[in-house]
Parts: sequence; structure tokens; C-alpha cells
Amino acid sequence: MIRKVLKKQKPSEKIVAIIEKYRIRREYLSINRRSVSNAVLLGMFIAMIPMPFQMVAVLFLVPFFKFNVPIALVLVWITNPLTIPFIYYFEYLTGNILLMRESAMAIEISAEWFTANFWAIFVPLYTGALFYSVLLGVGGYYLIHLLWRQSVAREKHTKLHKRKKASHTLPN
Repeated sequence: MIRKVLKKQKPSEKIVAIIEKYRIRREYLSINRRSVSNAVLLGMFIAMIPMPFQMVAVLFLVPFFKFNVPIALVLVWITNPLTIPFIYYFEYLTGNILLMRESAMAIEISAEWFTANFWAIFVPLYTGALFYSVLLGVGGYYLIHLLWRQSVAREKHTKLHKRKKASHTLPN
């Protein structure tokens, strides 16, 4: 379905010039089931890890994996300055649950508190982050595969149904 929409649109001359100038490989911009699902896997995985320069981490992975780079870069922005405190808080709580610990400190959502208590919350935070990174990355990967296959099957069914309808209405 998404391929139909994008195939109808011609890329702008500026974008084509940039692609040719920097010799960007087509596979990093292609939209197919594999490249999109890999982009979701990597983008969601990196988005949930508390670290600076997440976009750079995505770009570092470009030589090692084939994925749609723009989609992965956009997904990294799930953790943005507005959502980071809430996501990290839930990762911390989940990490405590997984490690069977109780949170011993009162949590304040501020940069000062976070930097002052980073080493005390490091293990539960990254345990929860790893849990959500794997869960959302792998879940997104399989969800894209499932939705893509359903879309293709629906498209084939529609084409077949239209052909049958057209063959029954032809005059003899």
C-alpha cells in the first residue's frame, strides 16, 4: 500500500541531486518489507537505550545492516526531550521489578537529580532499557512483517476479485 503511494510521487530534483552527489546507496532509502522492518527494529532498539547521540548510533550501524535510514532516524526521536523523563522512569521501574529490587530513593524528574544519582540507578535503568529495547524492537519488526504481508495479501485478493468480476461481465 505504501509503495503505491510513494511510486506515484516523483522525487524532487534537489533530493536526486543530493543522492547522486553523496553517492547514497538506494538500499538505504528503499521501501520494502525487509528494509522497513529492519529500520523499525534498529530505530526502536536504539531509541529506548539511555545514551546521547542516538542518531549517530543509527548512522554508525549503516555499513553493517541494510535498512531504511530515514525511518530509523525518525524512530530514534521517540525519546525526545519531552518524553525522555517518562520513558526513563518506566525503564527504571521495570528494571527494579526485573531485578526484584525496591526503589530506595525518592525520584525527582530533573536533570540535576538524574546526574547526581546516575550510578545508583544505572543497573535498574539499563536493565529496563534493555527489556524495552528488545521488546519494542523485535515486536516492531514482526508487526511490520505481519502488516506488510496482510497488505500484500489484501491487495492480491482485491486484484483477483476485480479480475473475476471483469471476466463475468464480458459479453460473449
